[in-house]
Amino acid sequence: MNIKFGASLLSWITPDWNPESGKYAIEKTAKAGFDLIEILLPASMEFNAEEVKKQLKDNNLEAVCSLNLPKEAHIALHPKAAEKLMKQAVNKTSELEADFLGGVLHGGIGVFSGNPLTESEAETIVEVWSKVADYAQEKGVNIGIEPINRYETYVCNTAKNVLDMISKTGKDNLFLHLDTFHMNIEENNFYDPVILAGSKLKHVHMTESHRGMLGEGTVNWQELFKALKEINFEGNLVLENFSSSVPGMQQMVSLWQKSPYDADELALGSLHFMKNHIR
Repeated sequence: MNIKFGASLLSWITPDWNPESGKYAIEKTAKAGFDLIEILLPASMEFNAEEVKKQLKDNNLEAVCSLNLPKEAHIALHPKAAEKLMKQAVNKTSELEADFLGGVLHGGIGVFSGNPLTESEAETIVEVWSKVADYAQEKGVNIGIEPINRYETYVCNTAKNVLDMISKTGKDNLFLHLDTFHMNIEENNFYDPVILAGSKLKHVHMTESHRGMLGEGTVNWQELFKALKEINFEGNLVLENFSSSVPGMQQMVSLWQKSPYDADELALGSLHFMKNHIR
């Protein structure tokens, strides 16, 4: 296996990116001993990639990027807006000299039609993905698409949902981005989706069932790590847990219960947990 351990900036700050908090997240990630930080790009694309690239270099830290499509870029309803935003995110990723863009790239979070995904909607998504994949190929960027739970989208809830649509594009630089929090809701187990994906899995959000310390919830980590070893996983394992000790986090991510750990404790304990399981 060839694995890099990362932390989402959400491990340290709220989803609202700004230069000051971003610098703080980069410094905290490096100090905690991670290989990389996952930078959640703002939908506004107000993001100084050159400045951030210098901060990463100063802290000897790598980066990957992610983007969660907003409601106004829900692909099935607003394909042109979605394509434009995704290409802008590819540009920012390339400017950082990073090679991976992940996230919820199949539909706007919180947008529902009231029905299951239609064939027509799926065709629109495949068309947009294909165009963005070709653009990303020119920039040297791979794209990972993250299925999320039924309470946040009707588009892609499972690994198979994403993999089936990727296969329809025929694009080699589209991959699967899994998240154990969402898998815990939507998948039958943590083994089969990883085996199904094989080399198409490049990025995993390592998140406990309650978004807290890894190993203290209901996620079956033994199944997950067994599957990762069987596919000889090559990619990123990125911590994405939340602490109520971060100002504003409870309101931003509906974290209504007080966390028993602060952000530093969560990050260090969870990184230790991941490395122990890989060993």
